[in-house]
Amino acid sequence: MNLIDAIKANAAEMALVRKDIHAHPELCYQEARTAAVVAEQLRSFGMEVHTGLGVTGVVGVIKGKRPLAPNQTVKAVGLRADMDALPIQERNTFEHASQYAGKMHACGHDGHTATLLAAAKHLAADPDFAGAVYTIFQPAEEGGGGAREMIKDGLFQRFPMDSVFALHNWPALPVGFFAISPGPVMASSNEFKITIHGKGSHAAMPHMGIDPVPVAAAMVQSFQTIVTRNNKPVDAAVISVTMINAGEATNVIPNTCEMRGTVRTFSVEVLDLMESRMREVAEHTAAAYGATCAFEFVRNYPPTINDAQQAAFARTVFTETFGEAHVGDQEPTMGAEDFAYMLMEKPGAYIFLGNGSGDHRAIGHGGGPCTLHNPSYDFNDELIGIGATAWVRLIQTALKGA
Repeated sequence: MNLIDAIKANAAEMALVRKDIHAHPELCYQEARTAAVVAEQLRSFGMEVHTGLGVTGVVGVIKGKRPLAPNQTVKAVGLRADMDALPIQERNTFEHASQYAGKMHACGHDGHTATLLAAAKHLAADPDFAGAVYTIFQPAEEGGGGAREMIKDGLFQRFPMDSVFALHNWPALPVGFFAISPGPVMASSNEFKITIHGKGSHAAMPHMGIDPVPVAAAMVQSFQTIVTRNNKPVDAAVISVTMINAGEATNVIPNTCEMRGTVRTFSVEVLDLMESRMREVAEHTAAAYGATCAFEFVRNYPPTINDAQQAAFARTVFTETFGEAHVGDQEPTMGAEDFAYMLMEKPGAYIFLGNGSGDHRAIGHGGGPCTLHNPSYDFNDELIGIGATAWVRLIQTALKGA
């Protein structure tokens, strides 16, 4: 691939940084060591560094050496990488495997961080652009809402950027293949909890009580009709009941039954429909059986929606850099990503970069597949040079200047 020579020469060094981060994984809002490594690297590049945003987030600033063009509308661009690990016991035994029990970089955030560091090093050494670049190293993507907390801490006020971009490695795609599309690319993530209150009795005399278990069963079935009969067929939605807990003995009808699960949608409008109809179905189903219920619905991450203009821009840049064979459409996934919060504030795009099938893993990898959130996963270091080159070319094009 058409990599920048200086980035290619530095890729091995950045791979060592990546492996060091992989060996020392930290969970959301605990990324103190990782943040320190990132800050130290950025300072060694001669960059202005800010720490502590969103608890452990880091922002590095690079100012371009070229003058602004008279009609230049984009004067600052943000590039984001996530830093946190997952609460997974790693199965890999290679040299850079996790040194912390029950913690692992199983989603490639170590690689995303190293890739952005490689781009930052090149841009800081040769700031051949007009304007400013903000390199954003975000904590707590894995359920902690780190992007939201960085924004609350004034990310976009302190570092006013016109657009923001992020990439995520994607094992389902060939190594170095970029997938970019406008519109929704990741779903909203939401949780529900329903507690059904019946009336306990002896299991041999069910007529003496109100059994909450068949109430739960009826709700599970009815929820699927919300997706298939209340929702427009072309609007994707998922309702999954993943936990049902009731009872303590085989001969006792319990007083209560608790249900939990997740709801995923690509739009807030569909999410509003899912929540309102689920509440109605739950309450009326319980009433039909003579029971009551408490309905709780928690909205976690909003849908990740790429700005059409910025997605098209990134796609053009990457096509010109790597060729048409290495760029294609993004298949939306029902997984969630808190970069969504940044895209709600600024136009930008969230991009997939192919991680391959796992052939890159060294001797000592686990027996499982090299897929995200798997204990046998490992980031493909070949992506560091590819991703860094992509970031540099995007910046040089967006901030071309006079």
